[in-house]
Amino acid sequence: MNVQLLADPVGRLVWASPALPGAVPAMAASRTVGLIDALTGAGVKTFAEKGYSVPDMPRVERR
Repeated sequence: MNVQLLADPVGRLVWASPALPGAVPAMAASRTVGLIDALTGAGVKTFAEKGYSVPDMPRVERR
């Protein structure tokens, strides 16, 4: 099972996606449920591991 979660800076759950099959990669799941578009559209700065940074994610910053 793959569930995408969104938490605030102190770790409180803000949003949870519907469950997807566990074989769905994390980035594909994020796109499928609209998380990437929603965050980018709202101007929310996001962070991802280097392995998740892909050219079509304009607001991802590596840390």
